[in-house]
Amino acid sequence: MTTTQSQQSPQSSSPIVIVGGAGKTGHRVAERLAAHGIATRFASRSTSPSFDWEDASTWTGALEGARAAYIAYQPDLAAPGASERIGELAGLASTLGVERLVLLSGRGEDGALASEDAAFAAHKNVTVCRVAWFAQNFTEGALAGAVPGGAFALPAPGDVPEPFIDLDDVADVAVLALTQDGHAGVVHELTGPESITLTEAARQLSDASGAPVEFVSVTQEKFVEEAVGAGLDEPTATFLAGLFSDIFDGRNVTTTTGVRDALGREPRAFGDWAKDVAAQGVWDAVR
Repeated sequence: MTTTQSQQSPQSSSPIVIVGGAGKTGHRVAERLAAHGIATRFASRSTSPSFDWEDASTWTGALEGARAAYIAYQPDLAAPGASERIGELAGLASTLGVERLVLLSGRGEDGALASEDAAFAAHKNVTVCRVAWFAQNFTEGALAGAVPGGAFALPAPGDVPEPFIDLDDVADVAVLALTQDGHAGVVHELTGPESITLTEAARQLSDASGAPVEFVSVTQEKFVEEAVGAGLDEPTATFLAGLFSDIFDGRNVTTTTGVRDALGREPRAFGDWAKDVAAQGVWDAVR
């Protein structure tokens, strides 16, 4: 289903704010909105007006005059204090007349569920995109060095499957919820079409890139040590180590029909995504 003028808000000339526009999902959402001729406005510490999750006094300027907002919280909705901030931001958005909110959330995270509840309680038109692990973590995130370096390490077992999701699918669903009616109060739980283990993900990355890639299971302590050595601050590294250990315990093995239900098509499989990335030349240097 495509966006039409009759489906758009009366405030259709007002922008849609992208909170976290520089992130992996935010810029994809913004690109799609722009392709529809919809004005967007990024909100981050580096924008004007600026937006800082730690400073609520910056929130009004970022949201004022917007008709909708896409919200990607940093570092993660499972982080301490996230649900309180999400609830406060959603309440402010309601007061300012921001008609729709789309919240990016994670599967299997108790803190994320609390943040979802806080958003739903504070605003009448919230949609949640609750997603599996991003395939793009291997090109844009913490594991971007996996193929060039030949290995990636996580505090997780290699035999627990995960239904990796392509962020292009996530962005398509988010834009649908931002621009069309019928998504208020809906949780779109989004996964890829199949669950594969981290060991299998490494094999598929190897096959696509033409270079050997290995998954290495490490302790939380080792993960923190290596993450800090790579430049991440220790509190964030410690938080991520605990989060990864939790979500890779088997709780997120099952796939969903969320992408098909929302978009009327199947999500892209991890192996197909990896082949497309390789075809674009992203990994040419390591072939």
